[in-house]
Amino acid sequence: MAQRVTLRKRQPYNTTSNRRRMVKTPGGKLVYHHLKKLPTAPKCGDCGTALPGVPALRPRQYATISRRQKTVQRAYGGSRCGECVKLRVMRAFLVEEAKIVKKVIKSQTKGSKK
Repeated sequence: MAQRVTLRKRQPYNTTSNRRRMVKTPGGKLVYHHLKKLPTAPKCGDCGTALPGVPALRPRQYATISRRQKTVQRAYGGSRCGECVKLRVMRAFLVEEAKIVKKVIKSQTKGSKK
């Protein structure tokens, strides 16, 4: 018959914060080891994909690692993925181009009236 194992925490419910694993000790006893929650990778604010180059940690662990590990050396480094940054740059460029074209057309129409 299998050995009975008692919980080491007071919480008896099978929740995500109460995950556990059975471990056999060197003395031959079975005990529960309580596991920590799994981390999720930070996501891109625009498209929602996991950011490459930034580790998946629990929120408190980000305080212990260096800034170099939390970001990527690029504009919007630890916040947006490279594809979204590329789209933002292209969109900004096209908006500026449209403004210039509008200004040129306006000056041409003004010149043709005179």
